[in-house]
Amino acid sequence: MMSSPPAVAYKVLTSGQMAQFKADGVCRGAPVDLADGFIHLSTAEQLTETVDKHFAGQDGLHVVAVDLAQLGEAVRWEPSRGGALFPHIYADLPWSAAIASGPLQRDTAGQVILPVAD
Repeated sequence: MMSSPPAVAYKVLTSGQMAQFKADGVCRGAPVDLADGFIHLSTAEQLTETVDKHFAGQDGLHVVAVDLAQLGEAVRWEPSRGGALFPHIYADLPWSAAIASGPLQRDTAGQVILPVAD
């Protein structure tokens, strides 16, 4: 179990999902989120593996940094891949909780570069 969970987690969205998020001011989740009943997020350490596993070969992806404190009790840390704890949101994700976002980019080692606030 984590000593203290990270304050920020990350959501990967397609260009269309990102445009919808900005237009609506809220993200209700991608199809997989709607099917599972919660919005999947990843920690900074989990993000590259999440992209490689679930978004392989996709272009036009965006990464949104989410302030988990703003979501309070809606955030639950639950075991997923390999038993690791992942942040899941059991509510809609408001744009106000998005503290940074940008196109998905990788460094020379292939790791996803985290978005920084404007």
